[in-house]
Amino acid sequence: MIEPTPRSRNNALWIIAGVLTLLLFSCVISVVGFFLFFNTSRSTTGTSPLPPQITTISARTLALPTSRPFVVVATPASGVDYESAVLMNIYTQVNPAVVNVTVLKTGQALQQQTPSHSFKADDLVPISSGSGFVWDNQGHIITNNHVVEDADQVEVTFSDGAMAVAQVIGTDVDSDLAVLKIDPVGYNLVPIKLGNLDEVRVGMRVAAIGNPFGLQGTLTSGIVSAIGRSIPARDSYNIPDSIQTDAAINPGNSGGPLLNDRAELIGVNAQIRSTREANSGVGFAIPVALVERVAPALIANGVYKHSYIGVAGGTLSPICADDLGLPKELRGAYVNQVLQGAPAEKAGLIAGTTPSHTKYYTICPDNAGGDVILAVNDQPIASFDDVLIYMERFTSPGDKVTFKILRAGKQIAVDVTLTERPKQGAP
Repeated sequence: MIEPTPRSRNNALWIIAGVLTLLLFSCVISVVGFFLFFNTSRSTTGTSPLPPQITTISARTLALPTSRPFVVVATPASGVDYESAVLMNIYTQVNPAVVNVTVLKTGQALQQQTPSHSFKADDLVPISSGSGFVWDNQGHIITNNHVVEDADQVEVTFSDGAMAVAQVIGTDVDSDLAVLKIDPVGYNLVPIKLGNLDEVRVGMRVAAIGNPFGLQGTLTSGIVSAIGRSIPARDSYNIPDSIQTDAAINPGNSGGPLLNDRAELIGVNAQIRSTREANSGVGFAIPVALVERVAPALIANGVYKHSYIGVAGGTLSPICADDLGLPKELRGAYVNQVLQGAPAEKAGLIAGTTPSHTKYYTICPDNAGGDVILAVNDQPIASFDDVLIYMERFTSPGDKVTFKILRAGKQIAVDVTLTERPKQGAP
């Protein structure tokens, strides 16, 4: 038997020590793995709530629900930019619906107005022009009342050059709208599409098509600058809920359409504010919601009957509260005047009669004690224009409406039966 040398014994010891070390390391790894697995399982399946954790702003932000994907509108295939493509589409769709309206007077009428000129009695002389648009396939065309109110004859010219003589079958001074009628046979009539006034917002892209200075088929564009404007009609009334735009509106655009980016009618161009009788970036359009009410009545009956309550007033401002004995937080329409014999007087609405002694006479009412209109048929009222808008959009003569008012610190309901608006001289 051969005895092992010292070197051989040392090698054997090193091998045994290495094996033991590996076994020990494996045991440690197994214990740690088991411990981690056990804790993870317990946190997943256990019922005990976890203690509250501190969440950073970044973590809270990341935890928010994801929003809808941002949609990028692709450039049209032709390479035209998106805005140009929208305007081109509007023009292509709507220009065939837009007409040039030419107003003619007889020589006899002109002779009386301008004796220094010589006219034959049966002459028909063009004196002005405006715009209009096709309403339906029956040959009805919408324009402004002020475009055709002095006409002895009206001619319309379509985008394809076709012309027709039109009859004025209905006018409404208070909305500044009129309806013309042509014989539709043989004409390619393209009725305009109607938009929704409730979708109109400040900043929206808009376009106008018309005949400024007689230049037929002119497209201009801009944005909605403001909504809910009240603009004056030809008599003592206002047209509420009108649209203000910076799209170029010039003489000759009157009666033409104001359009949204879907080529839908949202208003009828009617007025500009300017010191030089040309566009200054402040134009106004009669709202489509009013057109939808007035046009069918003019087609059917030749007239439109506006509802009437018979009050004058203003929007209540906090600065007036102390002088009027009202809470500063109160919002509504203050009744300054109730017209004699009007529906408001018959229903018992009250105007202020006690001097307010206000020093803000350009802002606040002269008299305290008037009713404050808070709602009409449960529709909240924050301004006097809100009352006018509700009357114009949602009521007709003969309707009974309920006014919620504040009187002497108490809220009460007053029922008012509306009548037809007088033709002249009343608010």
